[in-house]
Amino acid sequence: MRTSTSLADEAGVRAAYAAHGAELYGFAASALGDRALAEEAVQETFLRAWRAAGRYDPAIASLRTWLFAILRNVLIDLIRARSVRPPLAEAESREAAEPEDALERAMLAWQVEEALRRIGDQHRQVLIEVYYRGRPYAEVAGHLGVPEGTVKSRVYYGLRALRLALEEMGVPG
Repeated sequence: MRTSTSLADEAGVRAAYAAHGAELYGFAASALGDRALAEEAVQETFLRAWRAAGRYDPAIASLRTWLFAILRNVLIDLIRARSVRPPLAEAESREAAEPEDALERAMLAWQVEEALRRIGDQHRQVLIEVYYRGRPYAEVAGHLGVPEGTVKSRVYYGLRALRLALEEMGVPG
């Protein structure tokens, strides 16, 4: 969902929160494993977005993408703050490292999903079938009613388009 909401005023922040708050909260709660801390992360995200509203450029990224980038930074800050406290036991120390790994995995999954939305339908379809569903080229070709070579070609060019979309989003390679 793209929105051209301006975060420069209260109405714009409310509209952005209505459009993206629940999704941001779900991501934060999943990454942090703590609902109260997730609420704090979302509040901090919108506060930072409001303060930096003048730097938001819809030509570079959607508001949703920009808010998720801010949320990622907030989550990293919260996880680091948590890890500064001395652990009570070795097990707690291991648990402190796991949320950061989970955050990175979740963030990467979200970024790939967003990049998949930006490539062509035919490329997206074969990438999902081959990579996410693990279907062989021949099976995908039969399902789509195209030659197997066409599926292989779409996978090749789909991966190139996906890599480009990720680069445009600023995802490191």
